[in-house]
Amino acid sequence: MKRFLVVAPAGRDAEVIQQLLESAGLAAVVDSDGELLLAALPDGLASGAVITDDALKRIDRRRFIQAILDQPPWSDFPFLLLVRRGGDREGPKEVEAKMNATILERPLHPASLISAARAAVRARDRQRLAADHLAERDRAEKQLREFADTLEQKVAERTRELAAANDRLTAEIAEREKAEARLVQAQKMEAIGQLTGGVAHDFNNLLTVIVGSLDLMLRKSKDDAVLRLVRNALQAAERGANLTSQLLAFSRRQRLSPVALDINAVIYGMRDLLVRSIGPRVEIGTELHEDVWPALADPTQLEVMLLNLAINARDAMVSGGQIVISTKNVLTLPEQLAEELNDGEYVCISVSDNGPGMSPDVLAHAFEPFFTTKAHGKGTGLGLAQLYGFARQSGGTAKIESELAHGTTVSIYLPRTHERVRQDAVSRSNTQATRRAKILVLDDDEDVRTVTCETIRELGYEVVALGDPAEALSRLTDEHFDLLITDVAMPGMTGVEVARHIRAKGDAMPILFSSGYADVQVFGEELSEEVVLRKPFRLTDIAARIEAALELAPAREAATA
Repeated sequence: MKRFLVVAPAGRDAEVIQQLLESAGLAAVVDSDGELLLAALPDGLASGAVITDDALKRIDRRRFIQAILDQPPWSDFPFLLLVRRGGDREGPKEVEAKMNATILERPLHPASLISAARAAVRARDRQRLAADHLAERDRAEKQLREFADTLEQKVAERTRELAAANDRLTAEIAEREKAEARLVQAQKMEAIGQLTGGVAHDFNNLLTVIVGSLDLMLRKSKDDAVLRLVRNALQAAERGANLTSQLLAFSRRQRLSPVALDINAVIYGMRDLLVRSIGPRVEIGTELHEDVWPALADPTQLEVMLLNLAINARDAMVSGGQIVISTKNVLTLPEQLAEELNDGEYVCISVSDNGPGMSPDVLAHAFEPFFTTKAHGKGTGLGLAQLYGFARQSGGTAKIESELAHGTTVSIYLPRTHERVRQDAVSRSNTQATRRAKILVLDDDEDVRTVTCETIRELGYEVVALGDPAEALSRLTDEHFDLLITDVAMPGMTGVEVARHIRAKGDAMPILFSSGYADVQVFGEELSEEVVLRKPFRLTDIAARIEAALELAPAREAATA
């Protein structure tokens, strides 16, 4: 409120001054004790004050000085201080020093007081105008600061968005490069797989002839020198069959028979074999999880993989060392395996050594077929490729962790199964009861057919050999046979198709399918493990499979009756 405060406690001075100011159009209020003045100073509302020197002596100095100091920054409150002419000016000088005071001596002409009051009002108006300018400036500065802050925030947000977009683009490029690399690798593996599958099939046919002929020579020859050569040849043929198995494993074309396995039991059962194979220079230990889950895998192939890993580790530690086989349950997949495996639970089997380790360059190529760091003639370069193929074909994967001078760990991840672990039942057949059986052998390869027939005759069975599926079906219509052994892959009609024709006629005759592994994949579950005779087969293999098939014949006949 724009008004003058009149602080004059003596006589009628306050009322006179108030009337005088109001007569000049200036609002005035009498403040007899100075309390209104003390309140008006900090809020800056009053236009000024007329105060007498005796009133100044009566106001609390400390409060008065503090009120002056508490004024807004723009305010310098105007005082018209009325003093007696020639009177005692020994009042509170420290208070006057803080005041913006215009001193007027009394008695004074009314025009002088009004003139001084109007000057104070104008000065006060200029202060308020300056305050408005300052406030406007502060508002403008605040707006500028807010705009600057907003601009910085927007720039920062845009920068983050651009950085995030760049990161996404970089990640997409990296992912695309990985996908392209995986595609190239998959195409390469598929091409090599097709090649090795075809080679393995033909090679196994050749090995069947060789192994079968050598087996027959072992049984018929009495010459020790000849027998020694035959055994050497058999060992070489078995190494060839091993190589074929490796080729099929890494190309993922080998037929597996996965069952629910107690992994710890498999490792315990291999311990003596591992100790004998590794030798005394290398210590072998285990760290097996007590409650490891059952895993789904082919037990024979798993044992071969673990044995190969242990032998590889031993070969890497020329001066001896330690191998540790460990197992654990995997609830959450490692990030680097998330792209290879489906979500789920896995069992991890690790073979670790404290050998020299692998360099990053060697590690990058470790799973590639035919890559080896061993000396010429010491390795085929298919061991780890076979391991990787086995793991992937089993629904899992494999990974290698290695560092120079800090050893190597190869881990196999196999899918967990909730099936119960089955104990293998060993049954002994009565070979004499089935020796009167009549067997039909169907194979388009004359050499394989000849050796197979000679082997079966050597076992004491009656055998008929044919190379044409149509002729075989005609012969089966007119003649009784106890068992059919047929090749799977034949021109014109496959062994599986021959079996379908036989079953369509209601014939429950047992059938064995001889195969070089690769072609088995084409027919999937139609060829279960118990009816497949894998090439190359030894005499003992075919004897056991024939006896088992003939023993099941009565049960099959009863089932179809």
